[in-house]
Amino acid sequence: MKIIHTLCRVFAPLLFLPLSAADAAENMVRDYPADKIAAHTYVIHGPLGEPSVANQGFMNNPGFVITDNGVVIIDPGSSLEVGRMVLRQVRKLTGKPVTHVLDTHIHGDHWLGNQAILEAYPKAQLMAHPEMIRKAQAGEAEVWTGLMERLTQGYTKGTRAVIPTVAVTENQRFTTGGMTFHIMAPENAHSKTDIMIEVVQDAVVFTGDNVLNQRIARLDDGTFKGSIAACDRAIEVKAKHYVPGHGKTADAGMVKNYRDYMATLMAEVQRQYDAGKSDFEMKDAVAAKVSAYKGWSGFNEQLGKHISLAVLEIESM
Repeated sequence: MKIIHTLCRVFAPLLFLPLSAADAAENMVRDYPADKIAAHTYVIHGPLGEPSVANQGFMNNPGFVITDNGVVIIDPGSSLEVGRMVLRQVRKLTGKPVTHVLDTHIHGDHWLGNQAILEAYPKAQLMAHPEMIRKAQAGEAEVWTGLMERLTQGYTKGTRAVIPTVAVTENQRFTTGGMTFHIMAPENAHSKTDIMIEVVQDAVVFTGDNVLNQRIARLDDGTFKGSIAACDRAIEVKAKHYVPGHGKTADAGMVKNYRDYMATLMAEVQRQYDAGKSDFEMKDAVAAKVSAYKGWSGFNEQLGKHISLAVLEIESM
């Protein structure tokens, strides 16, 4: 194999085979099925957990909606090769072009797949919250490409951050190919750069990481108050299907369950804080209050951080 790879490098120009294509074949992300959740809407449910060599950096829930004249992709994943995997699943179902991409927030495991989409469909519109665009342009894009490469031990190397250029706003609606997309932009939620997308005709809401299923999210960039309000906003839509940023698609009960984790934790931290306890002194009591979630991915890693962040949030009120 080493000899063959070396020959490909030497003779690639003569064979009209770009070197990047030869290299990409070695890092191709294995296929995951696209689950049909509504008449026009599909979700590729990624595995739970952090980006790693084992999951090839893929662990979010890319979605896509097939409209009359094209495809709208939501959160195309964490790398060039994840984005290409998403496109392979799209092409199994339709030959229509990708017309729009919606990125739910700044965390790169959701949007670095933009590179693959624009590579295949240069006219696609890349859309996101204006603050997400600003932060990406200010250096967060490079932070995330570097972080993904480190966490996957180089598996995502070669991914380039393609930043969205079209800003979307609270309550904005746009229609393409007979499908209406309603944008919700909750303030100070999971990352402070968040959008949620309602696919109106299909009664589907993509929540981004404002809601997770069987996984506890990092909240380093957001607030509990804003995240709880985002869950309430999603529930108010009364959609039939809710697609979390990570974990399986479900109904509104899943959103309420995640909201209850944050609300219960915040209330107990407030009670312990009022009793004069510091963050490390209250950990056991808070853990007992949210013990129903202890089997969720990320619980042990995030609980202490969440308590400290909740204390800081209380002190800033």
